[in-house]
Amino acid sequence: MPMHARDIESLIKSALPDAKVVIRDLAGDGDHYAAEVVSEQFRGKNRVQQHQMVYAALKGNMGGTLHALALQTSAPD
Repeated sequence: MPMHARDIESLIKSALPDAKVVIRDLAGDGDHYAAEVVSEQFRGKNRVQQHQMVYAALKGNMGGTLHALALQTSAPD
């Protein structure tokens, strides 16, 4: 069963409460999403570390329930 965008956002916000999260369904199939995540917790971390934080927030759903997620992460300006 595909994962809903609101569930992805909820998981990310539970781990990164200050995050601004924008989720887009790329293919209309509930399996391929893009996420833009902006969080102060990313400050001082490189892109790989930022992405690892988001993947950890998804609690093992990446690659299973959630097939593909294109990530764009950053600290606020």
